[in-house]
Amino acid sequence: MPAQPRARSSTDLAIDRRTHTIRLIRTFDAPRSEIFEAWTQPDQVACWWDAAGEPLAICEIDLRPGGAFKFVSRRHPDMPFAGTYREISPPDQLIFDAMGAIGRVTLQDISGQTNMVVEIACSSSEQLEHYLKMGVDVGTSQTLDNLVVHIQNRASRR
Repeated sequence: MPAQPRARSSTDLAIDRRTHTIRLIRTFDAPRSEIFEAWTQPDQVACWWDAAGEPLAICEIDLRPGGAFKFVSRRHPDMPFAGTYREISPPDQLIFDAMGAIGRVTLQDISGQTNMVVEIACSSSEQLEHYLKMGVDVGTSQTLDNLVVHIQNRASRR
């Protein structure tokens, strides 16, 4: 299946070396409940998670505190993105452990739009620098572009 069309990137990216955090901020023209569902329903995550825009080969989600998730791309089946949910507060927040870091997705309603903040909190400056060398900041930004397209496609089908 060909890659999905890309959204023009309008993700704000900040690297906070003091707290070892990568922070991405994006605004959506959709209710936060839709964005939260896109982050938590396997059939939706499988459509947008891969940075290259390809559907995931495997997308498993046990959506509960202590529940695990596993996302496997077709291009890199040997490199799954896996972790454990810490907190789930629909439709406001997800907190999870993955790859030795803490991920946090926070959704806020602002005048009918959704402001989303994605934070990747690394355990050290060395881990942050390793993540940046791996391109986690760029890949996550591309993934959020895919999420924008996914949300737009779902809205156009309604």
